[in-house]
Amino acid sequence: MTRRVRWRRLGLGTRLALGLGVLALAVFAAVGTVMVQSMKSYLDDRFDDQMAARQSSLEKEYERNNGLKSSGYGWYSVVFEVRDGQARPKGTADLPGDLSEFTEVALEVTESGTEHYRTGYVEGEGTYRLRGCPIGDGVVLVSAASMNDVTTTVRQLVLVEVATFLLALVAFVVIGRAVLRRGLQPLSDMARTAHDITSHDLTDSARLPVRAEGDDGGVEVEELRTAFNTMLEHIDTSLAARAAAEQRLRRFIADASHELRTPLTSIRGYADLFRYAAANAPGEREAHLEKLRSEAARMSVLLDDLLLLARLDSGEVEAPLRIADGDLVALAREAADAFRAARPTHPLEVTAPTGPVRLAFDPVRLRQVVDNLLTNAAVHTPPGTAVSLAVAAEPRWAVLRVGDSGPGIPAADQARVFDRFYRVDDSRTRDRGGSGLGLAVVHSLVVAHGGTVVLDSRPGSTTFEVRLPR
Repeated sequence: MTRRVRWRRLGLGTRLALGLGVLALAVFAAVGTVMVQSMKSYLDDRFDDQMAARQSSLEKEYERNNGLKSSGYGWYSVVFEVRDGQARPKGTADLPGDLSEFTEVALEVTESGTEHYRTGYVEGEGTYRLRGCPIGDGVVLVSAASMNDVTTTVRQLVLVEVATFLLALVAFVVIGRAVLRRGLQPLSDMARTAHDITSHDLTDSARLPVRAEGDDGGVEVEELRTAFNTMLEHIDTSLAARAAAEQRLRRFIADASHELRTPLTSIRGYADLFRYAAANAPGEREAHLEKLRSEAARMSVLLDDLLLLARLDSGEVEAPLRIADGDLVALAREAADAFRAARPTHPLEVTAPTGPVRLAFDPVRLRQVVDNLLTNAAVHTPPGTAVSLAVAAEPRWAVLRVGDSGPGIPAADQARVFDRFYRVDDSRTRDRGGSGLGLAVVHSLVVAHGGTVVLDSRPGSTTFEVRLPR
């Protein structure tokens, strides 16, 4: 397993905590380095000031006694006389074993004419700080002081910083991990909910509260919860819509098969009768042939309606509809004349404005809507029932109303009258030639025109109102 794979297997909170820990470690290292360098620089400056003060007193002592006594613990002081580029010890308070670095400092002071500092090493003693300063003509005082105290102080500071920063880093990672875990707990809850959800359990029990008690997730987590719940609701709605569509499709296929089976069975039966009549009763052939034509025509109408509904459902608006500017009043009067000729048992009253009501529609399909509504009123009411056809014009809508004074449609059936193959009275409707698709075709064509169709029915008054945008 590679490092990258192992890293990805860690939790988000752990990775964030470790990432912040690495960042904190880099910050601590930078801060510690700056602190140590600043402290060392400060101690070196103080040490140089102390050496300058100490050499000032040694210079006075040399002038007063023409020589030096002991310089003190941890100190070496040598007076050099420099002539012709050569430095020779003239007087010493404490003489170290090796004078090479002292001699170099004395020469550099003579060359520059001012004090000079150098950090060197005295064998057997460790690191020393050397300072040389002129104290007379050709006379140079060079002193060396041990830097063990400064080095020890800096080392202790480094140890204290390392220990403090390590403890702070551990505390930072542990506390940060706990805070991140608490902050990411809502995400864990969402993940757990998502794992528990199945396609059959998207009810409100699977929703997450937008704001949980004691939740410190902040606004971002609340937004994520809201988006998560919206997604669940959308999935629930989509699944419900898909289930409903599948159910409608199954019912549609079953109803279509049933409707097509009836004329096909009739055609097969009349075909057998026609064959029998051709051999035994030639006079009955025309009657059987007429029955065959009737059943074939009925099946043809049924298939045409099914094809039209399928094309409307698929969104092929331009194919089934040929929109043109027309007069709704003229179309209604033509449909009324045809209805009076075909249904003389149902008196029809037409109410329309004197002038034209112009709008864009498909004259063939909208005529089919009016014919279906008028036929529906005649088929489902007894002879002598009055039928009405009204056209009205509103600022934004053209309204077409088809009504009758028949027994009405039961309230339990009104919500489904526009469903395909639905019949209020199944046994009688088929005998009357209906397929249960008339009102479904009306609804689909009106919707394809951008309009609406609603039903208002009670005993003695049934009205279908079609509203089309002008």
